[in-house]
Amino acid sequence: MSAGEERWSRVNLALACFALDPAALGGIWLRARVGPVRDRVQKGLETALQGLTLRRLHPGIGDDALFGGVDLAATLAEGHVVRTRGLLGEPAVLVMPMAERVKPALAARLAGALDGKQGLSLIAFDEGAELEETLPSALADRLAIHLELAEQSLSDAPDLALDPEALEEARALLPLVTVPETAIAELAEVAARLGILSLRAPLQALAVARASAALSGETEVEAADLTLAVELVLAPRATQIPETESNAPEENPEPEQPDQPEDPPEQDGEQDDTPLPPAEMLLEAAKAMLPPDLLARLQAGRAARASQSASGTGAAKKGNRRGRPLPSRPGRMGGEARVDLVATLRAAAPWQPMRRKAAGDHERLHIRMSDIRLRQFEETSDRAIIFVVDASGSAALARLGEAKGAIELLLGEAYARRDHVALVAFRGDGAEVLLPPTRSLVQTKRRLAQLPGGGGTPLAAGLRAALELALLAQGKGMTPSVALLTDGRANVDLSGIADRTQAGEDATAMARAIRARGWPGLVIDTGLRPTRGLDALAREMGVPYLPLPRADAKTLSAAVDASLTPA
Repeated sequence: MSAGEERWSRVNLALACFALDPAALGGIWLRARVGPVRDRVQKGLETALQGLTLRRLHPGIGDDALFGGVDLAATLAEGHVVRTRGLLGEPAVLVMPMAERVKPALAARLAGALDGKQGLSLIAFDEGAELEETLPSALADRLAIHLELAEQSLSDAPDLALDPEALEEARALLPLVTVPETAIAELAEVAARLGILSLRAPLQALAVARASAALSGETEVEAADLTLAVELVLAPRATQIPETESNAPEENPEPEQPDQPEDPPEQDGEQDDTPLPPAEMLLEAAKAMLPPDLLARLQAGRAARASQSASGTGAAKKGNRRGRPLPSRPGRMGGEARVDLVATLRAAAPWQPMRRKAAGDHERLHIRMSDIRLRQFEETSDRAIIFVVDASGSAALARLGEAKGAIELLLGEAYARRDHVALVAFRGDGAEVLLPPTRSLVQTKRRLAQLPGGGGTPLAAGLRAALELALLAQGKGMTPSVALLTDGRANVDLSGIADRTQAGEDATAMARAIRARGWPGLVIDTGLRPTRGLDALAREMGVPYLPLPRADAKTLSAAVDASLTPA
């Protein structure tokens, strides 16, 4: 069986386990782009969940649709308040496409509903193309099964084999399934050694193991059930590669005991011929499921979370004229604010009987200032990535060439990601803006054709030039980010004098000035060995420090993109 076929077989088992008791498992997080493979998963889910209520959610759904509100048309027609029942008011399986676009506020509301034990579960289809485009952690933590199908080929994905009658029999058997006393301890140990901090994960793995046993027609959880639970629940959540006891060195090996009989005498009573696997065997199963680029993914995720950028490529700005619609807010009419008429009437409807009686007028709608609701929109500003490149010393040409290649790679996606790039080079006794923020690849290649190099390291001057350029970009409505590439320590101060002590103090002052603005950034150490003091400079800037010796343009582009794009 190929790797793709084996992965698809686990998908089949995962959907079957989820169908037995969706509320106990919380849900499924499926990361896959729209296509025939995902269509087959959706078809399998519809088959497995026959008889259950499926409700579709939009990632921008409002509170009225979630929790219920006033039915304005029915209220006006009948003369009394008619309320609607929200999607979260009854047990159901919620299906959410484009789950990577869920805002933190909606994620918190859905997480609270899943915790409420109201018979709700969630199937989140994550269509994110990049690692940073992902489901909010508040929701991911509550969904037991995590599936990654981004690399699943269609040839290895036949129609899923889900029998509704067999699922019904397993659902009836599920309450009778028992769990050995050691199972929860072993799952908790595996979770801890995989770096999983959530206490929900071992409990969710236990629920999957019980479902697996019921599907097998057994009334007790066995070794294969625990292994499947580790593969579906714990391995995808791993934040570190564990060391098993078989690989760990023995510090104090015990001396061999002489004169021990080879075959100990059998004890009275029946012996269990199929003992549960210890935690070490479960860890080996988890390690086999870990992606080969786990460490790279974790590094990119940590760098992205350390950045201060808002959601989207640039900062999210609220306004009242254009952009993505947001829920209306209370306010006062005037200026450029636009009144949301439907929301205003909905807010006023419950008070009409009281107001009509108090006013003695039963013919009109009585609207108060407290009922006024104003429209809100959210738009994302363009992002300006400012490269600050060390052009001093003998390796200047190589560093500038790498920066040039990284800029051209980033600009290739500028139109889709709303990015501008700029370049500041520092050498000798000062810094120069070689490329102002632009999205023009032709202009970039022309400006970067010949770049100067050599001389001292005026790091403070480079940071000051970046600060001034970032302020100009921010004044034009962009969200600036600063990426510093260097392999040396500052040795030229802001006045252009070679004074290492003063140069270090000036660089620290400029770094603190950048940090005070709250801009995201990154310090990339391109030296063959980590440069002493650059990590401290990164802390002063409030940005990640990333040593990348001998980094090429592709590596630099990937590091900048992962670090300056939010999680």
